[in-house]
Amino acid sequence: MRLFVAVELPEVVRERLGRGLVELRRALPPARWVRAEGVHLTLKFLGEQPEGLVAQLEAAVPKAFSELAPVTVQLCGAGFFPRPERPRVAWLGGVAPGLERWAAAVEEVAAAMGVPREGRPFSLHLTLARLDRPWGQRAVEDFSVRVGKWSFPAFEAREAVLFRSELRPSGAVYTALARFPVGGAGCGQK
Repeated sequence: MRLFVAVELPEVVRERLGRGLVELRRALPPARWVRAEGVHLTLKFLGEQPEGLVAQLEAAVPKAFSELAPVTVQLCGAGFFPRPERPRVAWLGGVAPGLERWAAAVEEVAAAMGVPREGRPFSLHLTLARLDRPWGQRAVEDFSVRVGKWSFPAFEAREAVLFRSELRPSGAVYTALARFPVGGAGCGQK
């Protein structure tokens, strides 16, 4: 099973993102653009894992999340991986003080179960496009200006979700397998 843990976006944010992606597709060079309904804030990509890992995560993550607090997420800004001079991934950024602790908690639980640790520090971003060929400087600047003008309402994240990702020719299909509230919220509830 291909698994990851992420924060879901509220519908109002997803709708605004969808409108923005339509504008970007029209204005910028070709890229593999994401679908707004599949966008999420990834805390940890677990990769291909045995099915038994799901039950292990369901048992361990709630304990790791019990001392964490909800966080306010404000999406803003744009960027590129690995860097604007050689863009391969175009993203929307944001700030969410405390979300890095959520990512660290998932990282620790997963590492204890044998999942390799991420080589880079957590970076809050939403992937918007994957570039098969790097864009030129003008397109990079245009993307940054356009996305930089986007405005999203801040939202409170109260849970992370374990997702299964199935890659299909029509695009990835995500299925929520487990929900992990922070701070013991919803204790004993599914």
